[in-house]
Amino acid sequence: MHPSVSRDTRAPGVSPRAAAALGIVLAVAAVYRGTLSVPLVYDDRVWITDNPSIRHLGSLGAVLFPPDAWVRGRPLLSLTLAVNHAISGDDPWSYHALNIAIHAAAALALLGIVSRTLAYRPARFPSERDRILPAFAVALLWAVHPLQTEAVTYVVQRSESLMGLLYLLTLYAFIRGAQTPEPRAWRLLAVVACALGMATKEAMVTAPVAVLAYDRTFVAGSFREALRERWKLYAGLASTWILLGFLCAGLGGRGVGFGLGYSWWSYGLTECWVVGHYVLLSLWPFPLAFDYGTDLVPGIRSALPWACLLAPAAAATAAAFWRRSALGFAGAWFFLALAPASSVVPVAFQPMAEHRMYLPLAAVMALLVAGAWAWLGPRSLPLLLAAALALGTGAFLRNDDYRSETALWGDTVRRRPANPRARLALAQALAGEGRHAEAAVQFGEAVRLDPGDYRAHMLLGQELYRMGRVGDALREYRGIVPPIPDSAPLHFDIGLALERTGRRAEAMAQYSEAVRLDPGRAEARAGLARVKAAAPAAR
Repeated sequence: MHPSVSRDTRAPGVSPRAAAALGIVLAVAAVYRGTLSVPLVYDDRVWITDNPSIRHLGSLGAVLFPPDAWVRGRPLLSLTLAVNHAISGDDPWSYHALNIAIHAAAALALLGIVSRTLAYRPARFPSERDRILPAFAVALLWAVHPLQTEAVTYVVQRSESLMGLLYLLTLYAFIRGAQTPEPRAWRLLAVVACALGMATKEAMVTAPVAVLAYDRTFVAGSFREALRERWKLYAGLASTWILLGFLCAGLGGRGVGFGLGYSWWSYGLTECWVVGHYVLLSLWPFPLAFDYGTDLVPGIRSALPWACLLAPAAAATAAAFWRRSALGFAGAWFFLALAPASSVVPVAFQPMAEHRMYLPLAAVMALLVAGAWAWLGPRSLPLLLAAALALGTGAFLRNDDYRSETALWGDTVRRRPANPRARLALAQALAGEGRHAEAAVQFGEAVRLDPGDYRAHMLLGQELYRMGRVGDALREYRGIVPPIPDSAPLHFDIGLALERTGRRAEAMAQYSEAVRLDPGRAEARAGLARVKAAAPAAR
């Protein structure tokens, strides 16, 4: 039996929905207006500046299915980046403009979802205005929350925001179909949006389950009835998993899955802390960090307090969901949206990342607004708007940390001083600005924190060489323990340092080994020719 949906019969006038939508768009624009000039950073280079597959939009096959494993498996993301590259090349403004537009559209989709869901509660929300006010509060708090900055301001995390938009559109289209006597077009849109989401990011995998959970909670009343009445829709949604399975063939190349040095058990324990920390950041989003590092919790004792908090929350969610409570669906949404990255399947290089809260944050904001509305009703709106102003200010200030790589990584090092990857990235940013002494200090810290990182040793050696400390550079190079993935650059660097100290015979041997390992390395051939030419003069 379908729950009745209230309809507003007031005379036409200024639409509360349109006013709310305009307010959300203006708020997003205000928070992110200063990000159009934010430079491309970190993985942006992998996906954009160093990615030849997006440079020729006409070669659609290469754009959608690039050969490089690191940028494979997300064809819709690649297509949008290729469009941006066709518009502005490596100039970041168009990338950021599209990211902001995607985020604003996602917020509007959330506004529609919440307001139309409240229509299933006509006793408490009889008119459109009654529904729009709390829905506006949820969408606004979600849109301006500082946790969202990574998914919006960091260009390559468009994968998260675009996937989030399509996830929300899938649910919104289902709701519209459930609330109209002619649902076919809306159901088709739900399947198309779901398929496009699968082509954007793997976390879309739970979207069909989220739709079924919504159907059971608000529309059909049971899983059996939902599947019986809308089996064609669910067959279409489930078919998008086939597309995802095809695209996930190279997922291990991006450091996701088993057999990458992380056990499911240790990763799962770590995620207990991670999910708890996500909740804390949802309620008090300070301090934020661009990179939390790769460390896992050392054992069950460290994870136990967080597991003891999450277990009752999960049990309460299950109980509320069983009773078909809206709060139960919100809890299910939170855990479903987090499950792909925060369960037991390791994301080897990044156990925690703020952008993963893009969708789950909607559930937290909905629960906060629901609590405020239960306490004060519409009188809570000024308090919620004040909270939105505070959060939006925090997001605006957080975006300032993205103004340069040194600012972003400097802030990260302050927040996570024991993160060797952040130290290494800060050192490279400092070196790029010609601040070599500061860069050497950060390279040294990266080596101290992770002595087994051969790349940190190499980069520290190169920096010492640039500073004229050739002996120290040689010691750094000699400290690298083979084998390493590519030894040719190391032999070249050693040869360069040896040549500078006048040890030409040793330099010749190093250059020769670099050429043997990589015959196409032109600088090694040039070095070898140079020391050979100098050899008679030396005698």
